[in-house]
This record gives sequence, structure tokens and C-alpha cells, in this order.
Amino acid sequence: MTPLIESEEHRSLRKAVAALGKRYGRDYITRAITEGRHPTELWSEAGKLGYLGVNLPEEHGGGGGGITELSLVLEELGTAGAPLLMLIVSPAICGTVIARFGTEEQKRAWLPGIADGTRTMAFGITEPDAGSNSHRITTTARRDGNDWLLTGRKVFVSGVDQADATLIVGRTEDARTGRLKPCLFIVPRDADGFTRHQIDMEVNAAEKQFELVLDDVRLPADALVGDEDAGLLQLFAGLNPERIMTAAFAIGMGRYALDRAVEYARERTVWNVPIGAHQAIAHPLAQAHIDLELAKLMMRKAALLYDAGDDIGAGEAANMAKYAAGEACVKAVDQAVHTLGGNGLTREFGLASLITGSRVARIAPVSREMILNYISHQTLGLPKSY
Repeated sequence: MTPLIESEEHRSLRKAVAALGKRYGRDYITRAITEGRHPTELWSEAGKLGYLGVNLPEEHGGGGGGITELSLVLEELGTAGAPLLMLIVSPAICGTVIARFGTEEQKRAWLPGIADGTRTMAFGITEPDAGSNSHRITTTARRDGNDWLLTGRKVFVSGVDQADATLIVGRTEDARTGRLKPCLFIVPRDADGFTRHQIDMEVNAAEKQFELVLDDVRLPADALVGDEDAGLLQLFAGLNPERIMTAAFAIGMGRYALDRAVEYARERTVWNVPIGAHQAIAHPLAQAHIDLELAKLMMRKAALLYDAGDDIGAGEAANMAKYAAGEACVKAVDQAVHTLGGNGLTREFGLASLITGSRVARIAPVSREMILNYISHQTLGLPKSY
């Protein structure tokens, strides 16, 4: 069910993606950030090579794999210093939801473009007062004839400026109970009443964060993805891959930082020996490596469970993988910077910016504290605290 040894196919995929990532590298991403643009060249080439859509169905232009393969792609790009954040959003969340629950028309319209990178989709769930708590979401959709009218606000939505549409989590009224239930809507970027405002972030990333305002955005009936009565199931079908891919993002960043630190520790000589010969340097780096490898195993388990259709098992494992990877990433980056000393804070070595970036995996898409709440309640059976 969860083989520890990767297949030859997966090893070949890792090697190929790693080669692509190294051709671009950290300097390319840094230039894109400095110039205020998206890493379009890397995104386009990854799409042409089939890496962006490796998890999507072959009949719709994808590679026929799963989140296992897509997480591998993001991890290796991150290890090369060239992660693509929108891999988490467009193919992993939106592509997966549409592939599993979309109409045939939605699949034909979106999946081939998502797979080859010519179309991208953002994902909006977080709200100013609700965070990611789907039970407190106030963005609502009401029927108006055959159309929907969508009203609400979203925050911390990645890549809206480059996305052709945003998959918005709203709530509709259940005709039987009067209660609100989550539903997913495809909102085109040029829809009337749909506006965006960039959030000023201190995280250095090519992908920008946005606040969205939806003011009676009129959508056709076919903007609804899947079954109106199965919105929660469909929502979590996207959130579990999001957690797995966030783990891949964190592991890749941690591996990149660790590789830089190990290289430095081999070459930097003080008192006639490389600093890596000292246990005070070597042992923390070894511990960082162990933590990243353990997180990678849990990520692999979560991905395999998800790809096997075990949504419940994948939910538990995906949360644990995201937690473990976030913690491992922060520790690896911190130790890498510390290993380089003053050099770790210079632009030349490019590690200092990761101090802020590594915290993202602890915070988004769900905080480590909420994961601990989930595990203590759902897994351990302790009383619910939230």
C-alpha cells in the first residue's frame, strides 16, 4: 500500500525534474522576484514537459498520475531553489477538484490548459473573519433565475493576477434545512463585480497575495462545480492535496537550504579543518536531514493514500505530513543560516530570505496548532477543543 522504495519511474521523474530546476535555479527565481514578475519561463517549460499536469487524467491532457507524482515535481523544483507555488493551487487543488467532480464541459474547458500551463486557476477559501474555517465562511451564493449571485470577501489568495479564473468557496442555502452549506464556483477573472487588491507581504515570492471582493458577481448555472449537496466532500478533495503539496514545498525548501549549508561546511576551513568536521556543525545538519526524510515518508504515505481513494486516511496523513514538513523546513533553514554565520545573512548566499519563507509552511494553509487540534480530536479521541 505504501512502498518505501520508489519505483524506477519515480526516480526517473525526480532526475528529470531536478535537471529542469537546476537549469533555472535560485538566481532565476530571485530575479523574477526583484523584477516583480512571474517565473513564466519555468512554468511554461514545465508545462510543455508534462510536469504541471502529471496528476491529471490522460484523456484531458494530463499524465495520468496522482498527487504522489505532482508532490515529487514540486519537491525537486524546490530542492533546486526554483519552487512553483502555483503548482499547489492550479493543478493540485483546482485541477483535482474539477477532474473528480466537474462536468465533462468543465473538464474539457479547464484541464488541458491547467495540464500544459497555458491556463491557471487560483483558489479562494480564506476570509478575514473565518480564516480557513469552512463552517464560518460568509461568502454566499443565491439563485437568481438560472444564475447565481456570489457575494463576499476572500484574503490571502495566491496568484490571482496570473489566473484565468478563481475557484471560490462559497455557501448556499439548503432548501430542506435552511442551513448554509459549502459549494465551489468558477469565477472568471473579468467577471463584473469581481475585484482584487494586492496584499503587501514581507515574504519574498514571485506569486503575490490578494484580497478579493465579490459584489453580486453573476455566474451562470454551470459555474457550480460538482453536486450542490456534496460541497463539503468536494472541498476536502482539494484541501488534502493542498496539505500534501505544502509539505512538498516545505521539504524542497528545507533540502535546498541544507544542501547549501553542507556544501559550505565542507569547504569553509577554520583552524586548518573544514567546519563540517566539528560535531557542533555536523550533528545539527544531520538532524535536519533526518527530520526532512521522516517528513518525506509521511508525505509519501499521505499522497499514496489519497491516490488510492482513501480520503479519510489521507486526511489524517496529509495533516501530519504538512505539520512534520513545516517543522523540518523551519529547523533546516535556521540551521543552514546559522552554519554560514554572517554569510547566511548576505544576498550572495541567498538563505536569509528563506527565514521568512519557511514560516509559511507552519502557518498556511492551516496552522500547526489547528493540525494538533485535529489529530488530538480525530485520531486520539480527545475532547474537541475548537
